[in-house]
Amino acid sequence: MSVVRRKFGDDYQAVVGTSSRRKRQRFVDKNGRCNVQHGNLGSENSRYISDLFTTLVDLKWRWNLLIFLLTYTVAWLVMASMWWGIAYLRGDLDMHRGPDPGHSPCVANVYNFPSAFLFFIETEATIGYGHRYITERCPEGIALFLFQSLLGSVVDAFLIGCMFIKMSQPKKRAETLMFSRAAVISQRDGKLCLMFRVGNLRNSHMVSAQIRCKLIKSRQTPEGEFLPLDQCELDVGFGTGADQLFLVSPLTICHEINEKSPFFALSQRSLRSEQFEIVVILEGIVETTGMTCQARTSYTEDEVLWGHRFLPVMSLEDGFFRVDYSQFHATFEVPTPPYSVKEQEENLALPSPLNTPMGSNRSRRDKICSLDCLDIFEEKGSRLPSKLQRLCSGKDDLQRGVLSLCSSNVEKACSTGDLLKIQQISSVCSIEDGGEKVKSATFKTKSELLARSTGNLEFQQKPQVMRTLGAGLDDHLPAKLRKMNSSLFT
Repeated sequence: MSVVRRKFGDDYQAVVGTSSRRKRQRFVDKNGRCNVQHGNLGSENSRYISDLFTTLVDLKWRWNLLIFLLTYTVAWLVMASMWWGIAYLRGDLDMHRGPDPGHSPCVANVYNFPSAFLFFIETEATIGYGHRYITERCPEGIALFLFQSLLGSVVDAFLIGCMFIKMSQPKKRAETLMFSRAAVISQRDGKLCLMFRVGNLRNSHMVSAQIRCKLIKSRQTPEGEFLPLDQCELDVGFGTGADQLFLVSPLTICHEINEKSPFFALSQRSLRSEQFEIVVILEGIVETTGMTCQARTSYTEDEVLWGHRFLPVMSLEDGFFRVDYSQFHATFEVPTPPYSVKEQEENLALPSPLNTPMGSNRSRRDKICSLDCLDIFEEKGSRLPSKLQRLCSGKDDLQRGVLSLCSSNVEKACSTGDLLKIQQISSVCSIEDGGEKVKSATFKTKSELLARSTGNLEFQQKPQVMRTLGAGLDDHLPAKLRKMNSSLFT
């Protein structure tokens, strides 16, 4: 905690609880129970009897115990009554008044209903006290004994199996799987994300743990059909494998909000007026029993905090990592844009003074063209004779003006994105002084600009800029050279 306070300074603010807004009806409770009741089934109720075992397992414990007791009590009373009926029909009940040496009873020492009930219990529980037993001269007693053994095995298997399955159900294992009370929306790795936290309180692991998220929201189709509680899948890393969890410590599950997300147009302002519910489903195999366990929870729009982040709960101790579950639900505020991802992308696409076509299209290749022109002019100027170099030494400003004007034409061609080539930028000048021919600096530029998309850029030859250059040079050149330049620029 102290590390977090030092990191965020005075702006640190921990938030433990959720907002105190008006609660509305949930589709799934925080404990995972679904608030759905089935009614008006009519004749479909018989389907529950066809799957009696599952019906008994799904019943509440009080009903299971009642059925368990009633089943055994009724079975014992019925079987005891059958043994008493055999003794009554054979006349074994009168033997307690006086022994009859010529009468052989079916069950020895059974004189009334309590004695018949005790005989059935001794036989069913295989106690065998030895005082009551079946004689070999009672075939109906032998058949009833076989039927009692089979019926007892079936009842024991059904009821004891039902109780065992109900006791070993992994529903209670889900009680030790925790979800954060609130979900948060903030930026992670430069992207707006919806996040919540899960944790495992037991040391036994959840094998092959996987998490899924569903968005429950009513909507209307373009055809006018109203879909109440429509379910939409939220991607929590299905494509990257992030939905497969190694849940040995609390993990923060992240859903990236992009153009494929149903929250693409969700902003901080629209969150206050939206009505939706996020259902989180965590599934895995219990390591100790090998049974599949499922834990569920949900987050309504009131439980989604914009501009918050979860507090860290992991710390390094002497030889192990410690998890502080007292800060499991705590969050703190972080700077987060209040706009939706859709609005942010639209703002980036709009033109701005800093992002004009001239600024964007004046790309690197335009600068390279200008630099190439400057290199050509410098190279040609270095080849001129010394006299002409002295004449042209004061024309640096004029050359820079020519470069700026020429580069504008190049940029115009390059801005279309279809410039093929700029052919031949040359400067040739000749001068005669006392019968000796001297090369002077005159500029002759030919540009061929071809466009693919427009296809009709004019072929520019002898631009007005070169005429201005020639007129400026005539003031400083000899008469013969001025005559040659006039023939070149006309």
